[in-house]
Amino acid sequence: MGKLTGGIDYDMIGLLGNHVGRRTKGENIIAMRPAKSSKPPTQAQLNQRLKFTLMATWLRRLAGVINVGFQEYDAEMSPRNAALSWNLKNAVTGVSPSFSIDYAKVIYSKGQLDLPQTPQVAVTAAAKLDYSWGPVSGDSNGLATDKVTFAVYNPDKNKFVTLRGGAVRSAQSFVLQLPPDWSGDDVKAYLSLVSADGKLVSDSFYAGSFTVL
Repeated sequence: MGKLTGGIDYDMIGLLGNHVGRRTKGENIIAMRPAKSSKPPTQAQLNQRLKFTLMATWLRRLAGVINVGFQEYDAEMSPRNAALSWNLKNAVTGVSPSFSIDYAKVIYSKGQLDLPQTPQVAVTAAAKLDYSWGPVSGDSNGLATDKVTFAVYNPDKNKFVTLRGGAVRSAQSFVLQLPPDWSGDDVKAYLSLVSADGKLVSDSFYAGSFTVL
């Protein structure tokens, strides 16, 4: 059933006959409803479905940072769909049916803002990651007030820790607290930046894999 959000002159959301209405980037899009096919799926289609489910499930927990990180990447797609499209093409590895995610190639943010110089992560205390990075250089496309977002994935527990705007670029370091029961687990660490006004973003950066103390 379709729903007019405000009357006949406003947006149509949902199904109406053979048409589907949705809002994407502030615009109301109406398209023909896809027809069901009686043909069995090809192996290529089955492979794509496996990859899609794998990546979509993994990215779903990063929705908050993706909505910011991919906000300007593709004007024709929502941030979630843009992130999914990019990572499907670049961050899935393996042979059917055993596909897996290449964590070093995954990104949750894509933009023109410069990353910090020499970002690094060290493990020096229990259930904590010590992030550090270099200062703003004279020719950098970035400001001292840019905010740093941190993301850590624990494959053993299939859980994330994310912190948006946990530090500013000028701080050059931050200690991220992890759950105590992550001690002994291997985790994947990332960071990215957002301008103070929220309009510019950097690519996300994979800092590496680390064993939590």
